[in-house]
Amino acid sequence: MTGPTAPDPLLQLALRVEQDIFLVRQRGREVAAAVGLEHQDQVRLATALSEVARDLLHTVDGADVTFAVDVDAATGRPVLRVDLAPARPLPDGRYEPQSGAVARLVDVLAVVADEGDTVVRMSRRVPAHAPALPPERLAQLRDELASSAPGTALDELAAQNTQLIAALDEVRSHRDELEVLNAELQETNRGVMALYNQLTEELEATNRGVVALYAELDEKSAQLRAASESKSRFLANVSHELRAPVTAIIGLARLLADPASDPLTAEQARQVGLIRSSAGDLLSLVNELLDLAKAESGRIEPNWAEVDLRAVFGQLRGTLRALATRPEVELVVAEPPAPATLRSDEVLLAQVLRNLLHNGLKFTERGEVRLRAERRDDSWRLSVSDTGVGIPPELHERVFEEFYQVPGATRVVGTGLGLPYARRLVKLLGGSLELSSEPGRGSTFTVTLPEGGA
Repeated sequence: MTGPTAPDPLLQLALRVEQDIFLVRQRGREVAAAVGLEHQDQVRLATALSEVARDLLHTVDGADVTFAVDVDAATGRPVLRVDLAPARPLPDGRYEPQSGAVARLVDVLAVVADEGDTVVRMSRRVPAHAPALPPERLAQLRDELASSAPGTALDELAAQNTQLIAALDEVRSHRDELEVLNAELQETNRGVMALYNQLTEELEATNRGVVALYAELDEKSAQLRAASESKSRFLANVSHELRAPVTAIIGLARLLADPASDPLTAEQARQVGLIRSSAGDLLSLVNELLDLAKAESGRIEPNWAEVDLRAVFGQLRGTLRALATRPEVELVVAEPPAPATLRSDEVLLAQVLRNLLHNGLKFTERGEVRLRAERRDDSWRLSVSDTGVGIPPELHERVFEEFYQVPGATRVVGTGLGLPYARRLVKLLGGSLELSSEPGRGSTFTVTLPEGGA
């Protein structure tokens, strides 16, 4: 937006005949140069002014032309304003230039009301680097423009031709630059297409490699599943075949040691005892292998029912008390808080807890092994803690691997199958089995089960 109309215009002209169009164009270019517009802007303003003047001369018999300098209220910079007051009212109070390009030559081209009169107004901003236009400078320009004699139509036509030639040269220069740019763009496009084709080929090759890798992974997965199934069948078959002869060895050793049989010497009795003990250990290993094979093959189906933890804990307290043969180790089975019920498989749950308690009693030399239950939200946490030597953090997951035993922890011999089997059963019951342990501070195995079952 511009400020109010300047009280003292720089120049005023009358547009009444055809020759006045040349005069308006010429004087418009001179005013534009005087206020500091650049050469191209001078030509643009003069061209727009001559086009609008020609339109008004043919439609409303001319106009009064006023040149003035306003100040833009938003930027505070000067603006060259040209008002063309029509000699007769504009049709419908509107004006549309014959050439649509006229509006692009100036910053503003519109019909406005100025002091009760309707005028066609156009304006062009004065560049920031132009000299300042204080009131005394505007008065000086006003005097200079008033004293200068306008040129003839021939002079203006010659100047217009010169401007046209310069414009044509500029257009030709721009055209040459455009041709160079087009050539560079085409070369760039060819490079981009070549790069795109190369990337496409590389991507296709990568995709083929990925597909081949997935196919190989699928094949390896199938082989791994087949190997796992073969291992499970092997363990099951071997365990089943070994159970009968081992049971027979235990039975024969029991007969030899029976008082009703022929008496044995002390050395023979000792050796028969070793045979029975070794056969018992072997039978335990065979049973664990068979249980693990069943769990891996998915043949164990939980028998879901409401389980009373108090009954399970009481049974474990009675059956495992005989295993606590070391007077330095105390077995503590704490009574679970009421109501102590959850939906699970009582046999499998008891087997897991018995395994953990037996493990704790076997690897604890002094202190206690404690079983306790704690209810949290909608789940039960059953923990078995001991005061043994503890397990380093880096081995917490390894103890759940088949046949793995913590090295140097104790002289007690184990199979390394109890904990992997216990974790499989807990997962089958919809829970988790975790270990918390530090060397010298004992171990705690925690079974977390949902109250409502899996």
